[in-house]
Amino acid sequence: MSIGYACLTIGVPHTGMKGCLLRNATPEKLSELTQHNLNSLENIIDYNIQNEIRLFRISSDLIPFGSSPANKHQWWEMFDTQLNKSGEKIRAGGMRVSMHPGQYTVLNSPDSGVVKRALEELHYSACLLDSLGTDPSNKIILHVGGVYGNKPRAMARFAEQYKDLDEAVKRRLVIENDDTSYHINDVLELGAKLTIPVVYDNLHNLVNPSNTSKNDLYWISAAAKTWRPEDGVQKIHYSQQDKFKKAGSHSESISINEFMDFYQGLGKQKPDIMLEVKDKNLSAVKCILCTAEKKNIKALELEWSHYKYRVLEQSPQDYNEIRALLKNKATYPALAFYHLIQNAAEQEPSPNNRINAALHIWGYFKHVASEKEKTAFFKKLQAFEKDKLPITSIKRTLWRMAEKYQQDYLLASYYFIE
Repeated sequence: MSIGYACLTIGVPHTGMKGCLLRNATPEKLSELTQHNLNSLENIIDYNIQNEIRLFRISSDLIPFGSSPANKHQWWEMFDTQLNKSGEKIRAGGMRVSMHPGQYTVLNSPDSGVVKRALEELHYSACLLDSLGTDPSNKIILHVGGVYGNKPRAMARFAEQYKDLDEAVKRRLVIENDDTSYHINDVLELGAKLTIPVVYDNLHNLVNPSNTSKNDLYWISAAAKTWRPEDGVQKIHYSQQDKFKKAGSHSESISINEFMDFYQGLGKQKPDIMLEVKDKNLSAVKCILCTAEKKNIKALELEWSHYKYRVLEQSPQDYNEIRALLKNKATYPALAFYHLIQNAAEQEPSPNNRINAALHIWGYFKHVASEKEKTAFFKKLQAFEKDKLPITSIKRTLWRMAEKYQQDYLLASYYFIE
């Protein structure tokens, strides 16, 4: 079983994706952006391997306008060296990747123009996964689409379009229940009819249920029957409801108690779990560490090195409790660790705590900073204390200094995430 996240990383330098407006999409600009994004993808892959994250969804924006006539590059040939290199790392790291075309990729639309663009997007996704040298267990996830006033006809239209797909797409395509139109039973019906694997999404089922008397395990077991050996390990999507937003909105972070209840209810045959959550890799690492069979406190200590100044800013009490918790090297208090991290995240940082954390960060520079830098920093700190400057301005200053003085320890800190 693998646990992963989607598309972007939080708090990891040199992993950002870039794009541009259509009017600026010159061949030179697209080449520049593609090179940047492929470098970022390689950095994400490196990060994932280092953190034992073996499930990852690649952003559809990796190749800007990759499925559009606006991009006239044969990018799979232009960047084959970079793609091969990343693909080798994916395979060597035992990683499984996927693509998930967006909401405008609607295969069952009655509009032929919409279908044409959907086919182009699916072809692009398959081409990218093929260019990385991945096998068919690396999937393209798709929703069934719209209802258009007649669900049976819309499902039949999906089946008609599916039969005409390229084999390169068919061998990777899986379908997922959604939160408005097609519940899990609809998708299972299509999956069985067309021999397409089904991805079960727990939050979508909560919002748009097929049968409220059936639990997650029932539907996961039903979906498992649609996965063949060549499709790889069954894959599901897992997310939690943001309590302050509309139904179906993903939470900012994964509540570890709720996740562990779900995980333990899966039994022995556990599927790959793609987390759909706002804090991306942070929650993935959390869930991986809390379910790890090999328990090594050094992994928690590494995570603490990323969190410590963020927690210090939010809650000095939780900061001290975590330090005490990790002193016993013979233990592996992963759940207790993340309970304290979560408790700190729920606190509103006081101005004094923000100043205290900023001064701790400043301690890395006090012997190397110039007098000009020192004067500027403390001037900003005084302005913040008088409520005349936001904390983000101070953090930007400290970040630039961390880059200038090559403080990699600080550059990996979640303190800078806002």
